[in-house]
Amino acid sequence: MNPRVLLGVNVDHVATLRQARGTRYPDPVQAALLAEEAGADGITIHPREDRRHIQERDVLLMRDMLNTKMNLEMAVTDAMIVFAEQVRPQCVCLVPEKREELTTEGGLDVDGQEARIAKACERLARIGAEVSLFIDPDPAQIDAAVRCGAPVVELHTGEYAEANTPEAEEKAFKVLLDAVAYARKRGLIVNAGHGLHYHNTERVAAIPGINELNIGHSIIARAVFTGLKEAVRDMRSVIDRARGPHLSP
Repeated sequence: MNPRVLLGVNVDHVATLRQARGTRYPDPVQAALLAEEAGADGITIHPREDRRHIQERDVLLMRDMLNTKMNLEMAVTDAMIVFAEQVRPQCVCLVPEKREELTTEGGLDVDGQEARIAKACERLARIGAEVSLFIDPDPAQIDAAVRCGAPVVELHTGEYAEANTPEAEEKAFKVLLDAVAYARKRGLIVNAGHGLHYHNTERVAAIPGINELNIGHSIIARAVFTGLKEAVRDMRSVIDRARGPHLSP
């Protein structure tokens, strides 16, 4: 286990703002470089089918310019796999994708489409990419990820992040805690993300076995008021505080 939890910064919503007006700014490439300077360990981007934010141009430029690593989130489609084979990112995270959703709503059903995902994992491994599967914290999905040959899973933290009562939060956190332990026992590297912000991230970062947290919306939202570098540094501080022994408030 890496004693320092890594921070992947998602810059999709910088591109969302750009696309809202069809301008050339703000540039997600510039945002990615600033995030790296502020302490990000990697940059996450998701070129969606409808290209609502990240464009091919952004991916290609970042692949050439990033000093850390690119984590390319993508749907399990032939077109995206071919694109990944062209770009050759260091990391690929396979995610579900629905055109009508505001953001990724849940984990990938690896157990229900194992053959297709296993084939995608094999192709992506051939280009040297570290493949992760974005899944719900469910032992059946973890087992399926192992069978597909993915070395990494990214656990969907939405149920925990969106819990609206202390009891619901405790229940969701316990599910996460158990899922991380189980995935580690199965030999997987465990990342996590979705809905994490400055008030709920520390507890997840403190879970033994967590390798990396991928966070976007809350960082970009804070950056509107503080600037991007400070927003990334603030999140880096939240994560670093979590290296203590506590798992409960």
